Amino acid sequence: MEGMSRAQVDSAEAKDFALGGKPMRPRDAATLILLDRSGGETRVLMGRRSMKHAFMPGRLVFPGGRTDPSDSRVTTADALHPSVEAKLVAGTGSRMSSARARAIALSAVRETYEEAGLLIGRKGDYRTRREGWLGFAENGVEPTLSNLRMIARAITPPGRVRRFDTRFIAAWRDDVAVELAEGGPTEELEELVWLPVGNAVSEEIPMITRSILGDLAGRLAKDPKLDPDFPVPFYRMRHRRMLRDLV
Repeated sequence: MEGMSRAQVDSAEAKDFALGGKPMRPRDAATLILLDRSGGETRVLMGRRSMKHAFMPGRLVFPGGRTDPSDSRVTTADALHPSVEAKLVAGTGSRMSSARARAIALSAVRETYEEAGLLIGRKGDYRTRREGWLGFAENGVEPTLSNLRMIARAITPPGRVRRFDTRFIAAWRDDVAVELAEGGPTEELEELVWLPVGNAVSEEIPMITRSILGDLAGRLAKDPKLDPDFPVPFYRMRHRRMLRDLV
């Protein structure tokens, strides 16, 4: 996507985003790239969105969604790595940077439970009354943050009905404490598949997802353990051209 004009991006994403609408600020969102390194090659979890959705219908995507600011107050077993926290809020100018970073990261964890039935954390006595987190209490899982890693950030270009400032966050399948056989409580994703990272780029996926999978493949080749200090790409539209900076 780097270097593409706005017209080129609009044309390429016409099937994934409803174009039009009034100017709007992008909303914080997070998506979780769950990686399985148990075999000979690293696989990534993806789910297919229903054709009924106005946003990326029928596409394979990572679990994720809009950030709920109240997620920052959810109790966890540990904290974000300082470098990951810094990358999550880089360039936001927020005075509540730690709380904002925590909310973004936890929204990725929550959405992965809601959409895929996978609870990232460790077994323990966990209690909460917060909606969206009751499944963790019911299954005795304390959410964890320390092993999460920042992979990329992308802001939906202007001219869409919906815009998001999305952080792409990775976790390892080893960090999943419970896998619910019936899946998650929502119906956002119609099917879940584990795909080799190198093969996933050829599937029916949004253009930004393809770009980030390419970035991920390159990073894993250089940084297989996902060092929290490794620079990550930041995609955004400036002066009607797509930029790719590193943060």
